[in-house]
Amino acid sequence: MGKNLLGLLLILLMAGCNCCPEMQDENAVYYWRTEWRLDSLEQGFLDSYHINKVYCRYFDVVIDGPDTEEPHPNATISFVDSVPMNLEIIPTVYITEACMHQPHEGMAEKLVKRILQMNKTHDVFGVQEIQIDCDYTLRSRRIYYEFLEEVRREVALHQLRLSTTIRLHQLSMPAPPVDYGVLMIYNTGDPQKFEERNPILDLRDVQPYLRYLDDYPLPLAAAYPVYEWLRTISGVHITHKVEADEILRVKSAVEAERNDLRHTILLYHLDANNIQRYGNKTFDAIYRH
Repeated sequence: MGKNLLGLLLILLMAGCNCCPEMQDENAVYYWRTEWRLDSLEQGFLDSYHINKVYCRYFDVVIDGPDTEEPHPNATISFVDSVPMNLEIIPTVYITEACMHQPHEGMAEKLVKRILQMNKTHDVFGVQEIQIDCDYTLRSRRIYYEFLEEVRREVALHQLRLSTTIRLHQLSMPAPPVDYGVLMIYNTGDPQKFEERNPILDLRDVQPYLRYLDDYPLPLAAAYPVYEWLRTISGVHITHKVEADEILRVKSAVEAERNDLRHTILLYHLDANNIQRYGNKTFDAIYRH
C-alpha cells in the first residue's frame, strides 16, 4: 500500500510540474552578417561574458516574386575566418513568411542537407542544433508547423535538436513542434509610429503579451536588441536605438512573468558597433541570471 501511494504521489507531482523544463544558465548571441569574421573587440566580448554559443545566420530562404513559386537560398554567409573551436555554432536559417503560404515538397530535406554541407565545407564542428526563424502568421502557421515537423525528422537522423524563434504576437498561437523557442523581444512597435514609441523596443508594446508567458507550453530563451536601425523618411535620416534602461525594464517585466526567461539570454546581434553602444554595466545587467 505504501509503495502504491508513493508511486501515485510521484505521478501527481510530475503531472503538476511546469511542462517546460528549466533552461540552462548561459549567455549567447546572434550573428547576423553575411561574412564570418571576428575582430578583437568581438572576440574579447565573447570571452568576457563567457559566450560559447553563437546562433549564426547561414542563409535566408526566399521567394522573389509572384512569378517564382519555389523557395531558394539567398544571402548565404561566407566564412572568411575559421570558427574558434571553443564556440558552439547554431546554424540559423531565416525563412520569409511568403514561403509558408503553401507546402513545398522536399524543402526540409534540402535545407538540412545544405546546412550539413556548409558545416563540412567550412569546418564547423560540434553542431548540435539547428534553428529556423520565420515571422509566421495565422495564415502560414499550419504549413510552417508541418514544415518544422519535417525538419525535426530530418535533424533527428543526425542527432540534432531543433529550435525556432517566437515573436511576441505568436505567443497567442499554439506552440510549434520544436525543442524550445527563442523569444524575440525586439521589433515590437510600428515603424510608422516612431514619433510616439521606439519601434525596436518599448515596454508599452510588450506588456499586452506578458499574459501569455506563464502558460506558454514550450521552453523559452530570451533575446534582446543592442542594435540600431537607420532609415530615411522623406529625405530625413532617422536613427532608432534602445536606451539601456528600457532593455532592463523589459527584461525585468518578462522575467517576473516567467522564470526560465532569466536563464538562457541572447543579444541580437554580435557586432563591434553594437558592443561599443553600451557599457559593461549594461551588458552585465542584461546577462545577469
